[in-house]
Parts: sequence; C-alpha cells; structure tokens
Amino acid sequence: MIKADKLWNIIAVDISGRHPINDRYYMVCAAVAVTVSADNIEKTNQIKIKPFRCVSAPEVTDIVQIIEDTAKAIEFEGTIIAEQGDLFNKPERIAASMFSRDFKYQESLGERRAIELAHHVSLSARNALIKEGVA
Repeated sequence: MIKADKLWNIIAVDISGRHPINDRYYMVCAAVAVTVSADNIEKTNQIKIKPFRCVSAPEVTDIVQIIEDTAKAIEFEGTIIAEQGDLFNKPERIAASMFSRDFKYQESLGERRAIELAHHVSLSARNALIKEGVA
C-alpha cells in the first residue's frame, strides 16, 4: 500500500521589480495559496497580486509590509513561504519575528515549486502592467 504524502497549506510569495525604472521602484507582489506535498503542488486555492510604488530602494521592513499586505488578501490560512534572498538573507528566526503571522523559508520541493509559481505570476503581472502604462 502506498502511503499518502502529508499535505500543507502555504502562501508562497514573490516580489518582482526590485530594480528602479525611471528613478522609481514599481513592484508587484504575488501571493499564491496552495496545498503542497513534500515534492509537488497538489492544489492551487487562490492567487492575489498587488502592485507597489516606492521612490527609494525598499528596505527589509518594506518587503515584510509588502508581503503581509498582499498575503492578507488571501482567504486561506497557511504559513507564508518566501526565498531567503527576498528578505536580504536574514536568518529565518529574525525574518519570522518581523511578520504578524507564521513565516518560514522554503524547505521542500513542493514549497520551491509554489514559490516558482508565485514568481511567474508576479513577473507576468508586472510586465503586463508596465506594457499597459500603469507603472
């Protein structure tokens, strides 16, 4: 008998656009609520995107606020998952202490795939909004 993988509800996040355009930062954060197993995305529950504009380069506290603002639009519970580089390579315990809800860095292949999905969503949305002249 094949043992079923344990499943987790997570909110994978990614921010595209942390580089200036015309001396301003136009960023899009994607939050993807998914159910994952250790090695795969089993179900996509909800996706939200939110654009942000900044005059100066974002600090780690700005990134935390951007992630939290986007993730709170998700109607599913789950731990927020991000890449360590998104939070300036801060140790996980320090990064997690800045969030008002459960947070951790990716560990499993399933979590990695969820972050890749969030990356594709944030980058595509940002590119589309720039093309439409919204940025």
